[in-house]
Amino acid sequence: MSEISFRKVCKRYPGAAADTINNVNLDIDSGEFIVFVGPSGCGKSTLLRMVAGLEDISSGELCIKGKRVNEVPPARRGVAMVFQSYALYPHMTVYENMAFGLRQAKTNSSTVDQRVRKASKILQLDALLQRLPKELSGGQRQRVAIGRAIVREPDVFLFDEPLSNLDASLRVQTRLEIAKLHKDIGSASMIYVTHDQVEAMTLASKIVLLNAGDAVQRDGSVAQFGAPLQLYHHPVNKFVAGFIGSPKMNFIAARLQQADPRMATAKIGEVSCLAEVDATHLPANAEVTLGVRPEHVQIVPPNGNNVVTGLVAFLEQLGEASYIYVRLAGGELVTVRESGFSSVSIGNPIHLHFPQHSLHLFDSNDVAAKRTTDPGVLGQPLVAGVSISRTNSAN
Repeated sequence: MSEISFRKVCKRYPGAAADTINNVNLDIDSGEFIVFVGPSGCGKSTLLRMVAGLEDISSGELCIKGKRVNEVPPARRGVAMVFQSYALYPHMTVYENMAFGLRQAKTNSSTVDQRVRKASKILQLDALLQRLPKELSGGQRQRVAIGRAIVREPDVFLFDEPLSNLDASLRVQTRLEIAKLHKDIGSASMIYVTHDQVEAMTLASKIVLLNAGDAVQRDGSVAQFGAPLQLYHHPVNKFVAGFIGSPKMNFIAARLQQADPRMATAKIGEVSCLAEVDATHLPANAEVTLGVRPEHVQIVPPNGNNVVTGLVAFLEQLGEASYIYVRLAGGELVTVRESGFSSVSIGNPIHLHFPQHSLHLFDSNDVAAKRTTDPGVLGQPLVAGVSISRTNSAN
């Protein structure tokens, strides 16, 4: 039985022309760390608040541990939520902040003390229990907020962008602490909302990428649901391919020449490029888009298969890597990630190789053609029976 199930869940606010959340079908299993990610306004926090009981469900069914909870109040859902703002009581110590919810629920004193001290040990707050929030750093305050959720021993933890108020170094530190917390707790499911791809890719056992705009009504709110590397290597459409990965995937207009079940040939201008995808469902001469990630583009000598030429338009030297921006003859700006220092010069011609095993192909409706080799083991056929879908449950 799934820990949390969404069945055709929708949310529409009064007076709104369209649904904010449309036709969400998901199954989240016990112990999974699920990350809701997507562009601003896609409804990821709204979906999280529906699980918490802080937003009503307009239609559909939400179940937790097999029980329908659409009308169940938040306190009886077995969930605990960590908000973007720490929301600590300023006049209470760390200990009292963590104990407050349990005392409100009339939990006996020995159980309160046991749970608070257990949570403080997990979060390394033992030495801070008698401090007030004003005496803590931002990262310490966020850990106290997480501890307040832990002491309730919920079935489901909900995190609403908990790291967005922290500086870069604290974000990394606290992200590692949340990952360790998930490992230590084990059986509880976690749902985490973020707009940060690094958080999504490093924390999630599965990612729920949400659509925005017209796609919500056309395709439903969920663009794709799966393991992080599944979305990275096997995006179902151009939106997913462009959203996952930083810098974003390069997209180049092309025209399909021919295709068989293992390989397609498409032309970028006068250059023929092979792509290891199955595009047999498309007619010859169809307009397509080829996609390649910046980290997969290679700088090579002129000529050869899958080699295009452009001019260096801009260069960013970051130390550990360089980002080279290349303008192709068709006008597309291609980003190339090169390790370490790059010696290229702005305005000079440059030749780029798009490896056939790294190319993606999208049709005129932005739907991805199925890749036919496993990117993790180059040249190996993709295992038969692998299913790439928007959700892991039937609509």
